[in-house]
Order: sequence, then C-alpha cells, then structure tokens
Amino acid sequence: MNRKYLLFLIVFISLLTLTGCGYNKMQANEEQVFAAWGDVEATYQRRLDLIPNLVEVVKGYAKHEADTLIAVTEARAKVGSMQISKDMINNPEAMGKFQQAQGQLSGALSRLMVIVERYPDLKANQNFMDLQNQLEGTENRINVARVRYNKAVQDFNTSIRIFPNSLTNSLLLHLTRKEVFKADEAAKSAPKVSFSVQ
Repeated sequence: MNRKYLLFLIVFISLLTLTGCGYNKMQANEEQVFAAWGDVEATYQRRLDLIPNLVEVVKGYAKHEADTLIAVTEARAKVGSMQISKDMINNPEAMGKFQQAQGQLSGALSRLMVIVERYPDLKANQNFMDLQNQLEGTENRINVARVRYNKAVQDFNTSIRIFPNSLTNSLLLHLTRKEVFKADEAAKSAPKVSFSVQ
C-alpha cells in the first residue's frame, strides 16, 4: 500500500510540475504569433491588390506623372516578388528587407497622393474616391495588424524567457525569439511642414 501511495504521489507531483512548466502555453503563444503574422500578410496583400486599380485611375488623369506611377508599380512589383513565410519572423535580416520593401511602397504611394492634389477632376472622380477610401482603410488595417502582431510576439518572447518556461524551452522545445515590426527609419524624425506664399 505504501508503495502504491508513493507511486501515486510521484505521478501527481509530476503532473503538477508539467502543468506549470509552460510547455502548452509557449506553443499556444507561438501559434498566436503565426496567426497574427497571417493577418499582417493578408492586409499587405489587400493593399497590393488595390494598387493596380488606383494606378490605372490616376494614369487616366495624370498623364504627365509617369515617373511616380512607375515608382509605385516598381515598388509594388518588388513587394509582390518577395517570398513571405512564417520563417521570416525568426530571421531579423529577412524581416528587415520585408519592412524596407513595404516602406518603399508606402513612400511611393504617398508621392502618388501628393500628385493627386494637383488634379481636382481626379479628386472628384467617384472611382478614385472609392479606391482612396479603400486604400486608407487598408493602411489602418495594416497598422492594427502590425500592432497585434507585435503584441503576440511580445507575449511569446516573454513566455520563452520566464522561469520555468525557459527551462522547458531549453530542454524540450528549443523555440527562438520572433522579430517584431520596427518603425521605419524615416519615421524617427517628424516631417517638416512649410507653407510658401506665392
């Protein structure tokens, strides 16, 4: 009887220890990171899908702005040609390249919107207004998806570093830290606004 009780006690303590080791929690956190990354990819893809329509509408009005239209098209092509995978979130270099390409596309779109200001007829065109609203909504979705992704990464990275999870991770799982989205270098300084009197 004493031996059965001792065996039961060992099994019971082992189960309690395993439930507190974070094994399942770390894996659940990693899955949340992957899901959040999927949301980021989906919102970037939505933006990529909207750009050709936007370029075509602007092209009809802004015939003299070929350089900007080409820059937008090339930036979109560069982003579209990048191989995006879940492995990217473990690779700081690949994540940096991805963010740089997205930043170039954002910059090209910003220049396109500045050009649009010169064409009042274009700004009044319903097709353009619809596309612009969709693009603005998509940019907001991208920001929300990036914030959610960074939060999921923070939770995951914390879960693999705290004790006893860190012990479980080093012995069993061998999970590595995930990369967060960082601010674009240009975003570190405030834009300069100047008004010129003509």
